[in-house]
Amino acid sequence: MMMTNSGAVANVGRLRALRDVFKPRDVFLHDGTNLRRFRIGARVQMAAVIVAFLLVVWSGFATVRAVAAMNGDVAQMQSRVARMEADLATVRSAAQQRAALIERRQAFLAAVMSGDADARQLAALLPPQASLPDSATVQAAAEPFAEVEGMQAAMAARAQDATRRRYNEAARAVRQVGLSPARFHRAAAGGVGGPYEPVPAAGNADPDYRALFMSWRRLDQLEQGVAAIPSGRPVASFNFTSGFGTRSDPFRRGAAYHPGVDLAAPMGTPIYATADGIVARSEYNNGGYGNMVEINHGQGISTRYGHMSRRIAQVGQRVHRGELIGLMGSTGRSTGSHVHYEVRIDGQAVNPMPFLQTGTTLVALQHRLENEQVAVGGPTAGSR
Repeated sequence: MMMTNSGAVANVGRLRALRDVFKPRDVFLHDGTNLRRFRIGARVQMAAVIVAFLLVVWSGFATVRAVAAMNGDVAQMQSRVARMEADLATVRSAAQQRAALIERRQAFLAAVMSGDADARQLAALLPPQASLPDSATVQAAAEPFAEVEGMQAAMAARAQDATRRRYNEAARAVRQVGLSPARFHRAAAGGVGGPYEPVPAAGNADPDYRALFMSWRRLDQLEQGVAAIPSGRPVASFNFTSGFGTRSDPFRRGAAYHPGVDLAAPMGTPIYATADGIVARSEYNNGGYGNMVEINHGQGISTRYGHMSRRIAQVGQRVHRGELIGLMGSTGRSTGSHVHYEVRIDGQAVNPMPFLQTGTTLVALQHRLENEQVAVGGPTAGSR
């Protein structure tokens, strides 16, 4: 009962406080002529306060929503900026990669055309296949490089054509002496090995430039083979006294196999190497050759020079086509001053006559190769 009375007293106190706050108020307005009085009652004041409160609450809610919306727009804008920055980075990276690829192509083409490159160097320079992200923006960024890439493609095509022409020329010269160009694209019979010449993987290298590399490599192998082919004469002037194959033996008068040809000239006539190579033997041979020099020309090709009066070239010496290797004589199984000349392919003696009678095509090609490496390409008429 005490609690109830105290609560009622508290409520009465609150009502009185409200009446004090919202007690009727008189407002006097004077318009310069008349004086008017307006009374604002407690209820009107309370209603005005409630309306003002609701306006404040609504304003605050609207402000919160506006700020939230603004924060959402900012986040969306930041997301768009981040995507633009990522696209820009992608375009920049693609442009840099394209420029680097163009530089590598140019280095490869320059090496092919210089004549100073080797297979390993060209394999290392071989450009990879170009690839760009599937993006219109990135594709558009690559357009400025299109003109340079077109010029490089034309240059590669010209180099490819020049390589084919040179290969066909060398192949014809090789066939003139009865050899197949294919033999120079495989390991010599009887062994394997040699320098490592990597061939680029087909999936990584640009197909056009890889085709150029393979053509260049075949040409290089064939022209090295051409340089190893004996040509010309081991003596400047001679009388042909005995041919290759079955003949009447000069000592026993019976049929016998003669693995070379005999070229007669005065005692002491200079004898020259008929191709570049390394002296494999320089000795007195008891098998009938007498003083003999044998030169290994590589590619399974060698030459022998017998019956010398004096051997000048020594074992292990590198000699060049036309270099003096000995003097003519009549040592060993011989009836007079001459040189017994042999050409051997993969260890087997073959008829030397096609090599003695080589046409101007092979000789001219060999002379040119002595002064240059494999260089192909070059500008065409009207190019800049």
